Amino acid sequence: MTTLVEAKPIPAERPRRTIGFVTACGIVVANIIGTGVFTSLGFQLVDIQSGFVLLMLWMVGGVAALCGALCYGELSAALPRSGGEYHFLSKIYHPALGFMAGFVSATVGFAAPIAITAMAFGTYCQGVLGSGSPVLLSFGIVWVVALFHLGNPQVGSAFQNLWTILKLLLIAALIAAGFFVPQKQPISFFPASGDAASMCSGAFAVALFFVMYSYSGWNASSYITGEIKRPEKNVPRSLLVGTIMVMATYVLLNGIFLATTPQAEMRGQIEVGLIAGKHIFGQEGGRIVGAIICLGLVSSISSMTWIGPRVTMSMGEDHWLLRVLGRKNKEGVPTNAIALQLLIVNVLLLTRSFEGVVQYIQFTLLLCSLLTVLGTIVLRVRQANLARPYRVWAYPLPPLIFSIITLWMMLYLLRMHALQSLFGLGTAALGVLLYFGAVKPFRALK
Repeated sequence: MTTLVEAKPIPAERPRRTIGFVTACGIVVANIIGTGVFTSLGFQLVDIQSGFVLLMLWMVGGVAALCGALCYGELSAALPRSGGEYHFLSKIYHPALGFMAGFVSATVGFAAPIAITAMAFGTYCQGVLGSGSPVLLSFGIVWVVALFHLGNPQVGSAFQNLWTILKLLLIAALIAAGFFVPQKQPISFFPASGDAASMCSGAFAVALFFVMYSYSGWNASSYITGEIKRPEKNVPRSLLVGTIMVMATYVLLNGIFLATTPQAEMRGQIEVGLIAGKHIFGQEGGRIVGAIICLGLVSSISSMTWIGPRVTMSMGEDHWLLRVLGRKNKEGVPTNAIALQLLIVNVLLLTRSFEGVVQYIQFTLLLCSLLTVLGTIVLRVRQANLARPYRVWAYPLPPLIFSIITLWMMLYLLRMHALQSLFGLGTAALGVLLYFGAVKPFRALK
């Protein structure tokens, strides 16, 4: 007996590998550096005043992100395909877990952060220009960026590189200007008595939670592995070099803020970057730093616009029901997947619901990252003979360090935001149910 439908995955075209190491590294840097580094210090100063301890926060957070990057680097080299956690969890554990991660990423995992970043762009842009609607400016930037990525991938790559280089140059100029401020604050960045106890305190742990979110995005290039030249080498290198560059930038930038601006002015404040800007550049310094943040956010929006649809594309290639999302134009760009993400971003901007969405998916995103990093250990046990062009340094310390920190963050979220975390788990469970209820039956049809 025959059926009218043969539900097989659509054949995936051989990926066009057009992205080199520099662009892949730029995507990692652009995806990590957002507004967090310009807004976190004020809350850290409420309970911590030691310059050494404050910089150690950013060092410890960077080491944790580096541990995650090392693990993703090994998995990307061993399982070289675009899709990030969707691809890794499908191969290591079960397609249902991969579909769960992909479902979250394809719906709001990238769209909500893009909406938040676009709204921040609109707000800072209005402050710099002195006029304009933040909402209209946010809509304008997401559409302009999407149009660049809908065309030739070389154009999208050049656009990404241009804005990432501009971001780094502007932040470097801000750091350099801080060294020439004549009146420095009486603060030491060397360890002092009591610093060890402060680093073991609850205040340090809570502050580290928010620092880790400023490092989120360190896994960016793993989502576009299929488009990167020599992925077995360039993906791990881009993850490591990009994360190290950001860690150095974060430590230097916070050091400059502390050295140039009185702690009393920053303590408990959100816009620390704007406050420090007045001490670095003078009265118009707030506007100058606002412009630096505003222009830097373009590369963040661009990187997420680029990598998010690659998860949806991989799902479309694997699952017959989602085949329309796996289609590409003649240049190899997943236009339908980009259009879907753009639509979701616009809905979130219209309804102003993006902040709530990000809060409730944080727990699920941490769970997916935890399972992926632990997958490094699982894959070594199950497939010991699998070719691994790159192996994690000092194994198994990096996956264990990352897992401990991530588990602590998840417990913190459950304690402080229990309802949102449970909603996030519900979204993940919905992804699993969709796989077994709708996707898997179609895959089984003959």
